Amino acid sequence: MTTWRARFLMFFLVLGLYSSAMAQTATHSALPYPTEKTPKGIDRGALTAESGTTPLSITMALRLRDLNEAENLLNAIHTPGDPQFHQFLTAKQFVARFAPTDADVAKVMEALGKYGLTVQRTTATTLKVTALPADMERAFSVSLHNYEVPAHDNVSGYTFHAPLTPATIPAEISAFVVAVVGLDSRPSVRPHYRTVPLKLKTVSSVSQTTTPDEPGFWTVTDFADYYDVQPLYSRGVTGSGRTIGIVTFASFTPSDAFTYWSAIGLSVNPNRIQIVNVDDGPGVPSDASGSDETTLDVEQSGGIAPGANIIVYQAPGTGQGSLDNFAAAIDGNSAETISVSWGDWEECANRGIGNFPSACMPPDLTFLEATHELFVRAAIQGQTLFASAGDDGAYDNSIDCPTGDVCSNTLSVDYPASDTAITAAGGTTLPGLQEYCLNAACTPPFYDINIPHERVWGFDYLLGLCSALGTPNPITCGIFPGGGGGGVSIIFGTPLYQLFLAGTQRSQPNQSWIVNGELVYPLPAHYPGRNVPDISFNADPDTGYVLYYTSSVSGFGIFPFFGGTSFVAPQLNGVSALLGEYLHGSRLGLLNFPLYLLGLTGQGYRGPDAPLHAIAYGDNWFYFGRDGYSPAAGLGTLDVANFAKFLRDPF
Repeated sequence: MTTWRARFLMFFLVLGLYSSAMAQTATHSALPYPTEKTPKGIDRGALTAESGTTPLSITMALRLRDLNEAENLLNAIHTPGDPQFHQFLTAKQFVARFAPTDADVAKVMEALGKYGLTVQRTTATTLKVTALPADMERAFSVSLHNYEVPAHDNVSGYTFHAPLTPATIPAEISAFVVAVVGLDSRPSVRPHYRTVPLKLKTVSSVSQTTTPDEPGFWTVTDFADYYDVQPLYSRGVTGSGRTIGIVTFASFTPSDAFTYWSAIGLSVNPNRIQIVNVDDGPGVPSDASGSDETTLDVEQSGGIAPGANIIVYQAPGTGQGSLDNFAAAIDGNSAETISVSWGDWEECANRGIGNFPSACMPPDLTFLEATHELFVRAAIQGQTLFASAGDDGAYDNSIDCPTGDVCSNTLSVDYPASDTAITAAGGTTLPGLQEYCLNAACTPPFYDINIPHERVWGFDYLLGLCSALGTPNPITCGIFPGGGGGGVSIIFGTPLYQLFLAGTQRSQPNQSWIVNGELVYPLPAHYPGRNVPDISFNADPDTGYVLYYTSSVSGFGIFPFFGGTSFVAPQLNGVSALLGEYLHGSRLGLLNFPLYLLGLTGQGYRGPDAPLHAIAYGDNWFYFGRDGYSPAAGLGTLDVANFAKFLRDPF
């Protein structure tokens, strides 16, 4: 077994190989991603009174000509036996059939011009709109204000602008416009990685598997061994000729990824990474902005598919940056597979009401509808999208409760994972013996936890340890609600591929978002919503991975016991690059259709070549694993080689 000390020494042998590779050119400050410790904004008065001569730029998303037709085509393209099965459209074909016409775009531009707004078409469905704040206020019937967030927790202070009320689209163009995004410039999306809770110190983690490294120190090599990727490598499949897309909201140090790949013996093209800065990029790498998230996304996806090229689309972590980033990756249509490991509670993104805590997404019009139309386009073009389902178990919105406030525990799911046109990545815990310290010196006796089966990742299995440490409250102990995101969407209805699937659920009754005793929003009961996640891999940091990362605070290091569904989304991204090469360069489209075909028929779990392994044990603080589908681990975990066989030769 490769030891930690051996790995550390190996790092010094390869550190100099790529130390100067692809240095970042961004120089502006990075926005910190919001946390529960982010202070609430301080009103500094009207923006126009303070910087009325400085233009603002926002994004206007235009409607597809016929979303229903596009949704029907998505289903047809992914239905075996349909004449249109896998007849993916090129970007040019999609634009000709579904994008707003040049005449309609001209009408929108002309109408906005009457308000003094300058308009530039950036993609087939998005416009960049620039004007002075006063003109923006007049055009969209808002009152813009400037806010200042003070420095906190080693995070630099920053300012943002936001309207007091949601924008109103001018009546003469409302039929063409789906969203106006950017009037609020708050940081809005969060990375979905986790480390071991600070109060818990791990002595060791002994696996029941035969992977080269023990859990907590896993690399992509261990992932490939455990989830049966090696047979593809044996056939020479490395993702060659494929392009992986990473949508992210913090910049990174590319040499970290090259050092990681070299340290584990991978030979890769030194020019494989292309960086696309959207909206001028997210600024220089920093811990506060989530650069470790981007780093692990690139290391994992590119390590699983070492022959693939990588495009990193990086933008500021605002609502506008999010929309523009997805639009750039999908409109460009260069990456066959795309993953994102950032998100927020779907209802924050959907409602965007000012009385939500400040950590929620911005109050822009129908953000979800605009991004959903982009995801539908991606699937029709054959692009395969993955999103991490979050790391707060069944209570995704718990992170939206600011420090000092008292919020209800509300069953909730993360966006964009809850979108029906994306594959949601959930999390598991590996089987084996875990040992924890019971004293500051970390001397025996230790606290042992034996996990006999791979189970749903939910930190509630640590409750006994918390009690032994004298902190039985799971919140005080730092374990609640840590776990793989999963549950039922209250925004998106049941998709075609989940109809009649045993194990899916409707939204639970008696769920309300209550802050400091005040009812903010009652959630609908018994809603037949899209269930997440779809598929899972190991995501528990206690049985997790090493990260090679240059911290803006402490410099370069090799950090063990990293986890979160942030690892699973890029892993699926890399796996899909392998599958594409294995299928002779074919695009895969939305993988939910073949995955749920396996689940619906039950064939996915039968025989020695079963592509799926059900996760029947554990829970994510509310939903339990089971034989078959569950809104805790989805369809289970994937046997990659067997899934490749199925895609090549379906039953």
